[in-house]
Parts: sequence; structure tokens; C-alpha cells
Amino acid sequence: MSSDEKRIALVTGASRGVGAGVATALRDAGWQVYGTSRRGTGPEGTVALEVDHADDEAVAAVFARIADETGRLDLLVNNVWASPPGFAGFTEKFYERPVSDWDSLIGIGLRAHYVAAVHAAQVMVPQGSGLIASTSSFGSRGHLHSVLYGIGKTGLDKMAFDMGHELEGTGVTAVSLWLGLIRTKLLLSSGLTEFAGFSVDKAEDPEFVGRVVAALADDPELPSLNGHTVVTAEYGAAHGLTNNDGTTVPDPHRAAFGGGPLFPPATD
Repeated sequence: MSSDEKRIALVTGASRGVGAGVATALRDAGWQVYGTSRRGTGPEGTVALEVDHADDEAVAAVFARIADETGRLDLLVNNVWASPPGFAGFTEKFYERPVSDWDSLIGIGLRAHYVAAVHAAQVMVPQGSGLIASTSSFGSRGHLHSVLYGIGKTGLDKMAFDMGHELEGTGVTAVSLWLGLIRTKLLLSSGLTEFAGFSVDKAEDPEFVGRVVAALADDPELPSLNGHTVVTAEYGAAHGLTNNDGTTVPDPHRAAFGGGPLFPPATD
């Protein structure tokens, strides 16, 4: 790839929240960004694609289009998520909810990430480079939100770890990202100053997560992180990244969840 060519990124679930922030930050860093969503909307200056990630053929078509239009893929950010029908928040116990919640929270929140990663690797491995990053959370380390939320996030961490093992030597890296509390538009509009004991002022802007992803993609030490979970707040602090105000360094949440990360496993 010549120095004047843009690198190519695909961000799933890019219409709002973390996905929109990541897509925006990558665009601002000079990437050519494709984004998927059920609405087919995304940040200005990105290529917004209407995709149902429960449809494997539709997902395959996205990767075929990117390969046809650009000839490569340098970054996949797995971020798509779907809530079950009638889901109004993580307020009920698992035994009070229908078993069909699995189909959304695991079928999209975990399976769709695997499907996208397969297609991404099929492009990245032959080209000898690329990063597959999946947005996870500290719900892998302690109870957070719900049983199925924890299952899905822990599955993403284990997926990145095992993919890292099988990608070793290919030039492609797989990581999962532990995000902290995110300063979404909904959270900011609530007027809350803290949520679940965490400061909203010191939470992560969605674009902050994108700046972390962009820095990871440029990091010469990236191969050493293959298969790891990466705490976005900690990585950002270590690399001089801040929130949108240019000064705030988001708080890490590691201590509140008893340490970590899960992967790679502790050796002592």
C-alpha cells in the first residue's frame, strides 16, 4: 500500500454510540471508513451500509463490496449489538426474562462478531496485515447488567485470545477491548453525574475509544498484544490520549472489578 492510499476500516454498529464515535475518530485520523447499521446511517464522511448482522449472506456481501472497491481491509471493529424485543434495560433477573433473549444478546452480540471476524481474516491473512478489535467490557470480570451480557463479553475475550493463537505469524492481530462507562448522548442528557458509582465526567467519550483503536493500529508493539484484552482507558492514558475536551483522561475501572484482564491468563 503506497503512502498516499487510505487505510480501510469496517466498523459494525456504526450509526450511534460507541460505533459512531469510533467511525468518526478513524475518519478524522485519515482512514476510509465503512460502517454498518440496521438503519444504514453513519457519521458524515463514512460509507454507511444498511446491514442486518443476523443475515450471514448480507454480512458476506459487505466484505465482498469492500474487497471489490478497495482491494483490502486493514481494520475490523466488531461493535454491533442488538437488544431483545421488549427489552427496556437490564432490570430483570435472567429467570424473569424469556430464553429467546439469547438470540439477540448472543446471536448478535457474539455470533455476529465471529462471522465478521471470519470474513475479515479471509482478506487480512492473504495481505499479511490487519487488526480485528472487538468491543468487550469489564462484564467479563464481574457481574455487569445481566447473565447474557456477561456471557457475550467473556465470549468475545476468549474469541480474541484463541483467534490470536491461530493468527500467530500471519501479520494479523486480534484483540478485545474493555471499555469503561461511555459518555453517550443518552447518558449525558440524563443529567446524572455518576452511574453505577463511576463519574460521568471521567467516563470515555465514544470518540476516545476510536482514538485508542487508531493508536493500536499504528502501534509498532501491536503484535505483542495479539490475543490480549486491552483496557481502553489504560491504553489511552499510556499513549497520551484524551477525551474530546483535549484534557480529560478517562478513569480505568479495573480495580472496581477485581483486577484482570482475563486474557492472556495469569502465569503466577
